[in-house]
Amino acid sequence: MLISKNDAIEIMKKRVLKNIFEKCIQEICKEGPIITDNELGEITCGSCGIVLVEKTINGEPENHTFTKEDYMTNTRFGPKIKLSFGDMGLSTFIGSQNKDSSGKQLPSKIRSTFYRLRKQDKNSKSQKNRVFNEAFVILDGIRSRLSLPESVVEKSAYIYRKARYHGLIRGRSRPVLVAASVYAACRFTNTPRTLKDVADAANVQKKILQKTYSKLVRTLEITLDTYDPIDFITRLSTSVNVTEKICRDAIYFINRARELELTAGKNPIGMASAALYFSCVYNKENVSQLKIAKAAGITTVTLRNDYQVLINGMGISPLDLCLDKN
Repeated sequence: MLISKNDAIEIMKKRVLKNIFEKCIQEICKEGPIITDNELGEITCGSCGIVLVEKTINGEPENHTFTKEDYMTNTRFGPKIKLSFGDMGLSTFIGSQNKDSSGKQLPSKIRSTFYRLRKQDKNSKSQKNRVFNEAFVILDGIRSRLSLPESVVEKSAYIYRKARYHGLIRGRSRPVLVAASVYAACRFTNTPRTLKDVADAANVQKKILQKTYSKLVRTLEITLDTYDPIDFITRLSTSVNVTEKICRDAIYFINRARELELTAGKNPIGMASAALYFSCVYNKENVSQLKIAKAAGITTVTLRNDYQVLINGMGISPLDLCLDKN
């Protein structure tokens, strides 16, 4: 008996829906609905919330094209190119399990064929990709410790590739050069991470990291802006557990200091710590200089010096409770 194409499609849909709800516990789930998340690549049951299918393939076009030539040039299959992968995510991967798509074991003749294919695939990968893979494993560890976004990771990988192209790896350890690339990417994307934070995350010495970073910036001719002290206020406020009012007052003091050009040439996190301490004194919050200095990763001497510059330049006293904020 012959069936039409539409009937065959409906039969396949029913079979898929019948198997897709096997993870669900409730009987009512088999009636649907099904929720599809295109960003995460997941299909979820709308009744009980259980994820039914993971890592689905997104069939939407990656690029918007208007001509046939653009479509043929930009069309490809697979995940997007990522600089943080040694092969940019374009290489093939042959799994180690000798099973077919239905889960059955492969015959012995086909198993030997796949064994040779795996061996040839492994040998065909260049030494350059393996070197980048080792470096990007370090990069992934730094990313997890500093909670860096994907944009910073991609920028770090791009800077590291350029640094290797210019020969900066000679005479330097791989973790130091990766850490310098991460710090440069943080500065470029205005992600508030200090040199000490990156050095601790990469387990390298701060002095060596600073020298490598300076050499990296000079060689690649990168122009980087200084951090804004306001970017560190929220982080420090959370670390020392102060109120939102103190945080807002500290931001106000930083803006006043910027108008008076008191922040020029100063360490951004030092000025942020001084503004936060001044806000605590102004609001009669009992927070010590040592606690703020430890949260900022600086010494109490640096905090006191920036604090004196702040209050002397603004011409106000922490004991002045009649401060006009307007």
